[in-house]
Amino acid sequence: MTESTARELSRDDLLGLYRRMLLIRRFEERAAELRMAGFIPGFLHPYIGQEAVAVGVCAALGPGDAITSTHRGHGHMLARGASPGRMYAELYARTDGYNRAKGGSLHMIDTELGFLGANGIVGGGIPLATGAALQLKRGGEGRVAVSFFGDGATNEGAFHESLNLASLWKLPCLYVCENNLYGEFTRQDRHQPIADVAQRAGSYAMPGVIADGNDVLDVLRVAAAAVARARAGKGPTLIEAKTYRHRGHYEGDMGAYRPPEEVAEWMARDPILTFGARLVSEHDVVQSELDTVAAEVEQTLEEASAFAEASPHPAVGEALEDVYRETVGGAALQ
Repeated sequence: MTESTARELSRDDLLGLYRRMLLIRRFEERAAELRMAGFIPGFLHPYIGQEAVAVGVCAALGPGDAITSTHRGHGHMLARGASPGRMYAELYARTDGYNRAKGGSLHMIDTELGFLGANGIVGGGIPLATGAALQLKRGGEGRVAVSFFGDGATNEGAFHESLNLASLWKLPCLYVCENNLYGEFTRQDRHQPIADVAQRAGSYAMPGVIADGNDVLDVLRVAAAAVARARAGKGPTLIEAKTYRHRGHYEGDMGAYRPPEEVAEWMARDPILTFGARLVSEHDVVQSELDTVAAEVEQTLEEASAFAEASPHPAVGEALEDVYRETVGGAALQ
């Protein structure tokens, strides 16, 4: 998709973007409810509030492109087209999950979708996407890699090393910083001396572009231009999508470190509510169509959670299956 076609989306395309964002929102809200009800063990880092970033970027990609994600990766995976049922099954720790119950929320993966995995290490996906971009460039098919990460990850050495090499070798990579203003519990202005992460691109002779991370069409516009640039062999782009997570760093974090007026301001810019209103006012979509989309999403997630609940628990004997093993001096290392 090019920058010009991003402005020429059909009504069906626009409703598709709305549906994908709503699917992510309701998937995460249901996951939080299921965790509270005892169905899901472990931590959840909800993507609620940032849906426009994942959907806008992934709408600019093709089927052969690759993605790396973060600890907050459910939205990226769903935006890429993953099965909500298999995702819930993984969260339930069932055998029909994407990692057969061995990955959980933080480490889901689906290589068939080009989704090279969520990652519990801050900045851990950045060098992986850079390596994927090198391999894709060698393949010569015009494919690109994308790395999603937060503002805190741009303080990591892996970020700087990756951007340096990607620019030097003109790798087809998009580095997408989802700047939600907080690195875990620390506000950006307390861990970085700059207001715009995009400034850091200048040190590596690549474009640094800021997108409104709460506007799916603006994200799509910026991502489409960066993808076109990468496919043309002109190298990487750093995209800073300014957005906001509606909930705490993880489910259970009450977010008391955030000023109430700040939260209220960003809640008023909810990417789904504002995009829905825009569809009605500017694109001849009627409210009943949005209601139909919402009902379809609820049905999809009802079926997905039922699929997960019906999936069997893994047997104890499966614990060491699918685990990397190497033999050294006759002894098996795991």
